[in-house]
Amino acid sequence: MATASGASARGAFVTEARSDDPYLYQVGFGNRFASEALPGALPKAQNMPQKLKYDLYVEGLTGASFVAPRAENLNAWLYRMRPSVAHKGFRKLPANPDLESCFLTLNPKVHISPTQLAWHPFDIPSGSEKVDFIQGLKTIAGNGDPTLHEGLAIHMYLANASMEKKAFRNNDGDLLILPQQGRLDIQTEYGKLMVRPGELFVVQRGMKFKVLLPDGPSRGYIQEIYGQHYVLPELGPLGGHGLANPRDFESPLASFDIDQSAWEIVYKVGGELHACDQDHTPFDVVAWHGNYVPYKYELEKFIGVGSITKDHIDPSCFCVLTAKSKQPNVPLCDFLISYPRWDVASNTFRPPYYHRNSSTEFMGLLYGGYGGRSDGFQPGGASFENSFTPHGVSYEEWEKATQHELEPRRISEGTVAFMFESSMMFTISDWAIKRSGKLHEHEPKMWDGLKAKFMDHIDDINAELQAQGLPLLGETAPAVAKPAQISTT
Repeated sequence: MATASGASARGAFVTEARSDDPYLYQVGFGNRFASEALPGALPKAQNMPQKLKYDLYVEGLTGASFVAPRAENLNAWLYRMRPSVAHKGFRKLPANPDLESCFLTLNPKVHISPTQLAWHPFDIPSGSEKVDFIQGLKTIAGNGDPTLHEGLAIHMYLANASMEKKAFRNNDGDLLILPQQGRLDIQTEYGKLMVRPGELFVVQRGMKFKVLLPDGPSRGYIQEIYGQHYVLPELGPLGGHGLANPRDFESPLASFDIDQSAWEIVYKVGGELHACDQDHTPFDVVAWHGNYVPYKYELEKFIGVGSITKDHIDPSCFCVLTAKSKQPNVPLCDFLISYPRWDVASNTFRPPYYHRNSSTEFMGLLYGGYGGRSDGFQPGGASFENSFTPHGVSYEEWEKATQHELEPRRISEGTVAFMFESSMMFTISDWAIKRSGKLHEHEPKMWDGLKAKFMDHIDDINAELQAQGLPLLGETAPAVAKPAQISTT
């Protein structure tokens, strides 16, 4: 008997274009992707044939040691019109005084803070001077040094102009970029991505990219990690899925330009800026394959977990991405988010409890509001606590949280906040302390209402102690008899 025919896919799954994002993407995290903008441009069954279709050149790009374990071995093969060696030599660019990479305390341009710090929203440059993504990089804090392949940096980008015939390549580390105001239209060697506020974008070390500002002046946050790559956190007892699911990460499809005109490529190497000129676009990759790729992720897709009985789960349950340090089981950094969710814990103080963590915390706000931090915590601003700095909600937030009825409720509606959390101690840059014009310390008076209410209960406590035959609070303790001395004569 003949069977009714069904349907067959004509290719692997790709996303669909949207009104705010015209590009298509492959999906997955850590996949080995393959993409060709022209049929047959990818060689078959080998990476470096003697001769390529259309007389393309092969260029390899590695993101790990050649002998790294298979699960950690990152590389890509790019098939392009002209290889990256076709340039006219390097020149050193003037230093950006607001860009820092060495966070060791021997550097006089970085500072230690024992207290909480905060910054009002950072100013975007006015239209009187064009400032592109590279020129608008401003460092806030960090740890380590890129030459040591250990540590990280936190920057802002504050830009009002698109990059024109210019591309950027960061030799120092991977960049996790979070737009806060305005979309970023990012062209990479692998293809194009549109990244809006509420999405993250990761471009890994050694990849060239260019940033256009389709919505005008733009502001956002950047975390740069030295010597490591971002990975998904382990799920442990959660099982096989949850948090940021691998299928929700998106990487570009091959896309190339035909442009044999003058371009400038800016490199960041050991914190210094260098450049080379070339007479062709760097975005001429016709086909590529590999697992060392740029990607983006919509934070609203995060699958949250939390307590459904009592107490809080540690904030690691909000981890989107993590990066390992050289110390086993201690992350260099975690990227966490706070997002709309249900709060249902019974008999529980529901805001974050007062705490002193071994981790350093840097917090930013992409959109919405986040109560209980400080009067200046707004989208485009920041908040910071070094390791073991005591922190928590204001007295007013504490008072409300101890009095209101504990019903299931939605929290953080219309809000996405994030935290860069690190096992490392941070130092703060000169720009953040002296030149940003936005620094303010958390006002300690926000906790003045946290009085020792315990003292109001002394009489009740003493009554209970007396009933149990125990010494009362405030009584002078009876003298302890000294042991008798034993004569040795």
